[in-house]
Amino acid sequence: MNFEIIINALPKLFDGLGVTLTLTAITVVLGLLIAVPLAIARSSGPAWLNAIVFAYTFFFRGTPLLVQLYLVYYGSGQFRPQLEAANLWWFFRDPWNCAILTFTLSTAAYTTEIIRGAILAVPTGQREAAKAYGMTPFQRTRMVILPQAFSYAIPTYMNEIVFQLQATALVSLITIPDLTGVATVIANRTYAHYELYLTAALFYLVVVYALLLVLKQVERRLTHHMTV
Repeated sequence: MNFEIIINALPKLFDGLGVTLTLTAITVVLGLLIAVPLAIARSSGPAWLNAIVFAYTFFFRGTPLLVQLYLVYYGSGQFRPQLEAANLWWFFRDPWNCAILTFTLSTAAYTTEIIRGAILAVPTGQREAAKAYGMTPFQRTRMVILPQAFSYAIPTYMNEIVFQLQATALVSLITIPDLTGVATVIANRTYAHYELYLTAALFYLVVVYALLLVLKQVERRLTHHMTV
């Protein structure tokens, strides 16, 4: 074990970790913002809208994330003339933008189904009580259904956030210098693959552990009223 290589690599590995955490945070937030209205559409929208959202979630949940990433990053090059005409090529030629788009759409698909299941788990009696109280459909959704649905969804959603963090390692394959990408570059230069990848793995373990602690605290705060 060459500790000197590890120590010298730490500053760059921390830089890569920053990229990993930034990518995770951005895509998780954007994915959640997209997923909430889609989950409502899936659970109570018209049939045609339900079908569109189902097709979207089925595609992104049914295909490998790496294939989706390659499809957006490499596949968009085949449509360069059209994208340039639409003034969108600047977006798709940047690997960072492609990663943000792909990971956001992917996590939004999973989160949509997580929240939809939680919405359906809200007791019918509470929906009927809110309706009898004179609440509009929007008020029922915002004040009664969604708060409870989020409480039900938290344990599963925690797993989705952890998966999203771990999946960001794939972006190193499209030249983004995340934690895995930086470890790979240094390992290829120093031939210390074991040391670098082991260190990267420890970084991921520490971050996931810290993330789970934070999410557990959030879960306790949001579900304390449900304990007996």
